[in-house]
Amino acid sequence: MSTLILLPGLMCDASAWAPQVAALSPQARCQVQDYGLRNSLTAMAQQVLDEALAPRFALAGHSMGGRVALEVLRLAPQRVTHLALLDTGTHPRAPGEAGDKERAGRLALLALAQAQGMRTMGQQWLRGMVHPAVLDTPLYEAMLAMVARSSPAQFAAQIEALLGRPDAAPLLPGIACPTLVLTGRQDAWSPPAQHEAMAQAIPGAVLSIVEDCGHMSTLEQTQAVNAALTAWLARPAA
Repeated sequence: MSTLILLPGLMCDASAWAPQVAALSPQARCQVQDYGLRNSLTAMAQQVLDEALAPRFALAGHSMGGRVALEVLRLAPQRVTHLALLDTGTHPRAPGEAGDKERAGRLALLALAQAQGMRTMGQQWLRGMVHPAVLDTPLYEAMLAMVARSSPAQFAAQIEALLGRPDAAPLLPGIACPTLVLTGRQDAWSPPAQHEAMAQAIPGAVLSIVEDCGHMSTLEQTQAVNAALTAWLARPAA
């Protein structure tokens, strides 16, 4: 049986991928990564390579996890049989005022987490990340609980990793394995146009835009995401 490594996004844990593990386990041995306190995408990617349950594996990353997946591909492309990039991007932090604004915004959330706890931070952070229909539902409460399980120290490490993220766009034309590029139609953080451009740059990539879905696609629209991943895994390996 093939191995599938699932990479969570910022402040997400294995529960973000739980619906996919349940659906895909007949197809693949699923392994969800925990980054610990690693504070760079390269360190996270190296950990994936060190802890992988098989020499070659399929790799799916959500949000920050998509950036980690691209870094894995940069370090060891020969080990990746399939690549799925969900609700993510390739651009580095912008120079000048725009980049300063991103840094200030992230550090303000970190300060809130340190002062009032991860759940309070999550209540502010998550509201703009999901489809409006998800707000104040049991699913939204489960997402808040996931954020609350993490720590300000983890948040600080992952913010540092994202602020120092490289430009991954140059990697895309050289990707040779079956690739899925997926995002939610209403993902304001990682919008469809961004994913259309990524898919166009990757030879043979399949683009999937999930309807009625924000940034947390793996939890918001599990059936659509599971179907896209099932078809992706069924493609012949590189």
